[in-house]
Amino acid sequence: MDKRNISVRPAKTTDFAEVKQVLADTFESTWRPEITEAAAARYLTSDVGGRYVDQNGVAFWVAEVDGQVAGMVHWSGDFIEALHVAGAYQRLGLGKLLLARAEQEIGKAGLPKVRLETDTFNQQSQAFYRAMGYVETARYPDEEWDSGLTTVLFEKPLAKG
Repeated sequence: MDKRNISVRPAKTTDFAEVKQVLADTFESTWRPEITEAAAARYLTSDVGGRYVDQNGVAFWVAEVDGQVAGMVHWSGDFIEALHVAGAYQRLGLGKLLLARAEQEIGKAGLPKVRLETDTFNQQSQAFYRAMGYVETARYPDEEWDSGLTTVLFEKPLAKG
């Protein structure tokens, strides 16, 4: 049994550097192998991940493992904008904890469902979302990366009450 101290809490500005490292880790392991070199260069030189954290980080929730930020979730309305867990901390249940927190908060806001996106190449995330009760509702071109990818939209109704 894993004896690590795991917690999920609202992000603080002092977490931003660690959150940026989580995003850098997931970019390198998940996205970079799937996108063009030009798209990767654009992402890195324009610091998309860093700017995203700087602009939205106070709305994030983070997962900590033994005091180290290991994952994050961010939502707006009923849409989960980002859910990332650093590779070294995957398979500890952090994604489930972060997703459950987002669903809880979205439900508290009175919204009837949760929506999120992933890409067709990301079989791991698709399997995770399906296991968490999400259903695919649409597919469309992923124009963010300009790399010929296809986005998958998932939705999950929230329990009323």
